Amino acid sequence: MYQTDPPRPPQETMPTMYDLPSELVGESGLPDEFHRIQADLLSETCQPLTYPSEEILLASDLNLYYDPRHTLWYKRPDWYMVLGLPSASQQQDLRLSYVIWQEGVVPFLVVELLSLGTEQEDLGKTLREVNRPPTKWEVYERILRVPYYVVYDRYENRLRAFQLIGTRYEAISLPENRFWLEELELGLGLWQGSYQQTTGLWLRWYNAAGWVPTRGEKAEQERQRAEQERQRAEQERQRAEQEYQRAEQEYQRAERLAEYLRSQGIDPESLS
Repeated sequence: MYQTDPPRPPQETMPTMYDLPSELVGESGLPDEFHRIQADLLSETCQPLTYPSEEILLASDLNLYYDPRHTLWYKRPDWYMVLGLPSASQQQDLRLSYVIWQEGVVPFLVVELLSLGTEQEDLGKTLREVNRPPTKWEVYERILRVPYYVVYDRYENRLRAFQLIGTRYEAISLPENRFWLEELELGLGLWQGSYQQTTGLWLRWYNAAGWVPTRGEKAEQERQRAEQERQRAEQERQRAEQEYQRAEQEYQRAERLAEYLRSQGIDPESLS
C-alpha cells in the first residue's frame, strides 16, 4: 500500500461522505466532453502491474474532502488515483465523495486538465485569499502531500508533471512528453490518436510493451487475430484441396496407364 499520513482529525465525531455534499447549487455540473473523454481514457488504460485492480480507486470529478478542521472544504480534481484502497464491490457502497479522514489514504497522483479559467490556480500561480480555502496547488503539495501532480494543457498541447521532493513539488523532465513511474511499472504520456470517435492528442498510460490498449483496441486485436486464423485455415483448406486434386490426377494417370498396358496384353500387377 502506498500511503502517506493524512491530516489528523480533531477528537470528535467527524462527518462521513453521507453527511457532506457531493455537489453544490450554483457549482458547475458535469465536465465538458473533453474532460469526460480524457478521464475515461486515463481510467481505461491505467493498469499497474504492482497493484491489483480491486485495490485501486480511479476517480474523476469526485469531491476530495481534505481538511478535518474545515470539513466543508474540498477540491474536485479532474482525475486522481488512490492506491492500496479496497474498491466498492456493491453498488450501494460506491463513493459519493472521497473523504480523507474517513479513508485514511491520500491520492498517489492527481491530474488536472487545464481550462482557461483555472490555469493560474492549477499551476500554483495564484495566492490564497484571506479567509478563503487554500488553492489546489497548496492542497496537493502542502496539505495532502500528493506524490505526483500532472497538468495537461490541451490548448497548447503541453504536459507538465511534478514530483513531491521533500516539502515542495519539483518539475519532472519529460522527454517525448512521457514519464515513467517505477512504483506502478507504468508510464504516462501524450498519444496522438482516436478514442471514442474523437481524434486528438490525449493523455494516456503506457507500459514496457507500449501504450496500454483500450477495450476497443483489444476487441479489434482479437478480431484481427480471428481473421488471421480464418485466413490461415482457409489457406490450409486450399492446400489440402490442391493436394487432393494432385493425388486424384496421379491416380487417374495411373489408371489410364494400367488400362493401356492391359490393352497391350500386359498385366500391370506383374510389373510391380
